[in-house]
This record gives sequence, C-alpha cells and structure tokens, in this order.
Amino acid sequence: MGEQTVLLTGGAGYIGSHVALDLVREGYGVVILDDLSRGFAQAVGNCELVQGDAGDKGLVSALLNKHRIGSVLHFAGSTIVPESVAEPLRYYENNTVKSRNLMEACADSGIRHFVFSSTAAVYGTPDSGRVTLETPTEPVNPYGMSKLMTEIMLRDLSEVAPLSYAALRYFNVAGADPDGRVGQSTPGCTLLIKVACEVALEKRSHLNIYGTDYPTPDGTGVRDYIHVSDLAAAHVLTLKYLEAGGASITLNCGYGHGYSVREVVQAVERVHGGPIPVTATGRRPGDPPQLVADGSSARETLGWQPRYDDLEFIVRTSYNWEKKRRY
Repeated sequence: MGEQTVLLTGGAGYIGSHVALDLVREGYGVVILDDLSRGFAQAVGNCELVQGDAGDKGLVSALLNKHRIGSVLHFAGSTIVPESVAEPLRYYENNTVKSRNLMEACADSGIRHFVFSSTAAVYGTPDSGRVTLETPTEPVNPYGMSKLMTEIMLRDLSEVAPLSYAALRYFNVAGADPDGRVGQSTPGCTLLIKVACEVALEKRSHLNIYGTDYPTPDGTGVRDYIHVSDLAAAHVLTLKYLEAGGASITLNCGYGHGYSVREVVQAVERVHGGPIPVTATGRRPGDPPQLVADGSSARETLGWQPRYDDLEFIVRTSYNWEKKRRY
C-alpha cells in the first residue's frame, strides 16, 4: 500500500462500507478501523479491517505510519438523535473527544486530507425549510452539537497544520447498494425508510408517524432523502478534489427536494405490494416541518451528478436488502 491508501474510521458501518466499495473500484487501497460496536466485519469485503477505537491515538498513529496513509475519511461515531438526548456525554465522548484524538494523530503524522461525516442536524430547526450553507448552525440536540464541534476543531486545526478538510453535511441517507453487497444493518435504527421496510417484512410491528399537523401538504414532515450510493460517490469526488489541491470546504449533501412521511409510506407499500401498519402520534421535540438541502455547491464544486434520485428506487434497494440481510 502506498500514497493512494486511505484510512476509513467506522468503515464497517452503513455509509463507510458503501464508500469503501467505491474507493476500491477507483483503485485506492483501503484500511478500515472500526470497533464493530455498530459496524459489521462482513461489510468490509476484501479491505483490511483493524478492530479498534478511532480515538486511540497510539493505534491510529501506528496505522497511519505502517500503511503510509495519505488521507483519512472519518465515519466513526454515534448517530441516533434520541439516544444523544438521553446520553449526551456519551455522544460528546464518541463524536467530539475521539475525533479530537484522531485529528491529533493525523496532524502528528502529516496527513494532508481529511473528509468528515457531518450532518444536517448542525442546522437545528431552521426558519426556512430549504437549507443553504449560509443557514445559521444552531443544533438542538447533542448529536448535532457534537458534530458541529468537530467541524470547528477541523477548521481551527487546518489553520495551523498542512491539512485540508471537507465536512459533508448529510441529509436523510437511505437505500442500499443496488447490487445488494452492503446495506443498513444497525439494530434499532431510526431511519424512516429502513424502519418502514422492516415493518413491511414483519420485523417490526408498526411504523410511528411523529406529527400529522405540520404546515406541509399532507401534515407530515418533509425530508430530503439521498441514496447512500450517491452519497458514497460524493465522498470519492470530495477526496479527489482535496488531492488535486482544493481548499477546505463544507458541503450539503442532498438532492434539493423532499418527500413527506406519508409519501415514503406509500412508496414502501407500492414496493411491498400491500399496506403496512402505521400509528399516528405526536410531534417529537426539535423536528422541523421541512428540511431540504440546497446541494448546489456539491454539484458545482465536485461535478457530482446523482444517479439514484428516485424515491421508489431508494425504497426498493432498502427493501431488497432487508429481504436478504445476512448480518
């Protein structure tokens, strides 16, 4: 392994495993560091897997030097919003403190490119449902705050170290690899499309719809759903942008339009071929009526051209993964 070898923290998880597939196809060497608390060894394919903690500076430094890593893509962390409210210090430990340790190891080893898995949760509940990079960052939960704090640390580090970075703020990631190689397998996952597919296949009893009185066309919340394979492609393009000398950058990753909860349910029912049980309940605190990305900067800066911007296709890949899920 040499200059084009990259380290993926959390690379055995949902998004990281899809990115690994694309990096291997593009000719990169890939080393995955994952503690397997939420990831799966079966998801890494032929990539080298090291089981360990992304916040372990000694381990990270040894890997960076052993494999002559050129770039780091950082996916490791905790991602469930209600859990972050119940266990805030755990989220600040996993998402902020460990990221700080990882950055120190990268700075000490002279890593030049760093791609960070951030989130639209950094925006909180914006006044407008359409989010641009100028929208104020006002997180309303520890998950969003822990990610924003990591973005700030990266910004400050890049001012004093020869490290360029990209912070990719994901909107609602969904779907699975169209070829069925990897998908979302996290137990207790709260992602709407995955949960709805699990309900359709009787892995869960019903789907809760949180809020039916929002000021949206059908009263349910509207979100920007992005297929995980399109998001993976954005990561590869981002890495190449940085390698070509691109300046540090923050980007929104979404399609620029949204679907309501009821529209998602209807798409799942079409793919499934029948109704699924749903229960309408009250709004969750902090849920905005609508959250849609202005993703124009990603398209313009990276030349990113999404391939799977189709709700029913996204649902079908998720449904097919649930039917065959091996782990």
